[in-house]
Amino acid sequence: MIRGRATPYLYLLPAFLVYAAFLLYPLLRSGQFSLYDWPGFGPSEFVGLGNYAALMGDRRFLAAILHALILIIFYSVLPLVVGLVLAAVLRRGRVRGLGFFRVVIFMPQVIALVVVAVAWYQIYSPRGLLNAVLELVGLGEFARGWLGDPTFALPAVGMVGFWLQTGLVMLLLLAGMNRISNDLYEAARLDGAGPVREFFSITLPSVRGEIATALVLTIIAALKTFDLVYVTTSGGPGTATTVPSYEVYNRAFNLKQVGSASAVAIVLTILVFVINVFVSRIGEEKEVRR
Repeated sequence: MIRGRATPYLYLLPAFLVYAAFLLYPLLRSGQFSLYDWPGFGPSEFVGLGNYAALMGDRRFLAAILHALILIIFYSVLPLVVGLVLAAVLRRGRVRGLGFFRVVIFMPQVIALVVVAVAWYQIYSPRGLLNAVLELVGLGEFARGWLGDPTFALPAVGMVGFWLQTGLVMLLLLAGMNRISNDLYEAARLDGAGPVREFFSITLPSVRGEIATALVLTIIAALKTFDLVYVTTSGGPGTATTVPSYEVYNRAFNLKQVGSASAVAIVLTILVFVINVFVSRIGEEKEVRR
């Protein structure tokens, strides 16, 4: 009887051991390191919550958190809005070659982020494609070194995230829309509903689960952004594009502040967890109400 009850857990044990070895253990060690003032080698000094207290008054860290929250707009909010519109149009229009279009839209997701970063670095450079196009259409006065401008550097990085995530969001929403029964739309048309009314009364409520999933995935991507920032701007100019993930790297390997870097990593983990639990709960509540 005991063996029978334990059998499911025995099947799960190998996966749990891998999960514990590569996620839980490093997380616990990071929590331990965050309690010490340690340069990464040699002796360390126990400071308790001192590293966390120091972060609360650290302008660079607070700026990194703010930048990460701004990137959520580019990685999550804008792709969700555009993805909803594109998915609704594609479903309603029954576009030919939709399979090929899906592959093209999803392509940014399968390209290595370093490759994406290098490509966009070239596009944004003073002699890059973007400035060349602006010159071509007579808007040369708007040309600039986009990644070297403190005002436009973060939005420029954010637009790369928007390009990356829109295809993923659109495909998730399109998959959700394709499972909606056509009978609902036919009944709505018989009642005199137009395309806009159909969208808000039928389509949008039916894909709330997919919306929640898309938000969770894109918010995680926004908050853990590192490759893109490291390759394109290295957190600059100044601290205009520094983000928490880059701060972890910078403090650990450049400043030799492993304790502080670990504290940033723990705070980022908690932030990701809280935001996504909140988003997931909203999605679950709305699903239940349906």
